[in-house]
Amino acid sequence: MSETAGEPAEQVEQRMAEQVADEAADEAARRRERRTAAARGAERALWQPSFQLAVRERLAWLAEGAEDVYDLDRPADMYGDGIVETLEERVAGLLGKEAAAFFPTGTMAQQAALRCWAGRTGDPTVAMHALSHPETYERHAFSQLSGLRPVRVTDEPRLPTADEIRDFAEPFGALMLELPLRDAGFVLPTWEELEAVTEAARERDAVVHFDGARLWECTTHFGRPLDEIAGLADSVYVSFYKSLGGFGGAAIAGPRSLVEEAKTWRHRYGGMIIHQFPTVLSALIGLDRELPRLPEYVAHARVVAAALREGFTEAGVPWVRIHPEEPHTHQFQIWLPYAPDVLTEAATRHAEETKTALFPQSWARGGPGLAHTEVTVAQPGLEWTADDVRAAVADFCERLREVAAG
Repeated sequence: MSETAGEPAEQVEQRMAEQVADEAADEAARRRERRTAAARGAERALWQPSFQLAVRERLAWLAEGAEDVYDLDRPADMYGDGIVETLEERVAGLLGKEAAAFFPTGTMAQQAALRCWAGRTGDPTVAMHALSHPETYERHAFSQLSGLRPVRVTDEPRLPTADEIRDFAEPFGALMLELPLRDAGFVLPTWEELEAVTEAARERDAVVHFDGARLWECTTHFGRPLDEIAGLADSVYVSFYKSLGGFGGAAIAGPRSLVEEAKTWRHRYGGMIIHQFPTVLSALIGLDRELPRLPEYVAHARVVAAALREGFTEAGVPWVRIHPEEPHTHQFQIWLPYAPDVLTEAATRHAEETKTALFPQSWARGGPGLAHTEVTVAQPGLEWTADDVRAAVADFCERLREVAAG
């Protein structure tokens, strides 16, 4: 057996493989840090995510807006009272539900709600899309922690249809619908389709729960107010940071008896935190400031999407796909016929050299020689005209050709 300095060959191979893996991880971290620095240093962007801001900037934002949303001379909350109850009442009113409960995270909130429904229906099975957030990002928390049994209705890049619900081969106690379905391109059904799907679930004696982490921005597509949309579901989860810019936090809204039981599970899961006023204040600011602006973001996202398509066509890129073709919300996907590393490097160079962060997020592989990324249009993006977008695409394509050429 071949050995190096007395070390067996198998151990040498393992050590070398680990070294290669460590070097690859270090290189990926360096690229990520460089991409983040380029995005933070950009002077123009379609969106500035809060996680790119410094702590001082976030604290200044909170201090500047807090006086407008709550009486800061009132006592701080303790284990869910005071300002937390104020937010819960606000959310229940917006969604047209009897009550709401604040949770530190959406992962915790949805587990609490759905295990409460399982106790009522007698069935722990939760029907959902294969791309739903709990299936892809939560380490199987439903089954590992809460005794729930997720089943996948479909893996098509759209929400389940009424026929798929009616014809599903096994019983389920709850149907969970993610609105919009992020990993399919922030897609939504039509209003008529959503009505039909929820009705099909109730024909099977199942309750309907909306994973509404991004429900706030769905009103434009559906042409309905929030309470009417939420009215199709027995319970709804919403997030306070994904579109509203808060520090974190989530809420479950639904029947009062369900919400009170969910609060019990919140305690059991470790969600009874002594003070939550910074996060709750940020949520109230988001509801006051960002929620009314979301329809404008959605409308302008459609302008940006069209200009991106035109810009890449004018630049001679052989194929480009905006998905959905007309965005359903203020977020959408763009697909291009290049490897993800090529596109991510081109985007980073573009931000570094022009101070314009057109595509600040990484690109993901979508097939051989094909990749996609997410585009979000928020307050900074409202300043961009269609001509600005096309010009930025032209600059990006210059870097893309350089990187692709090697």
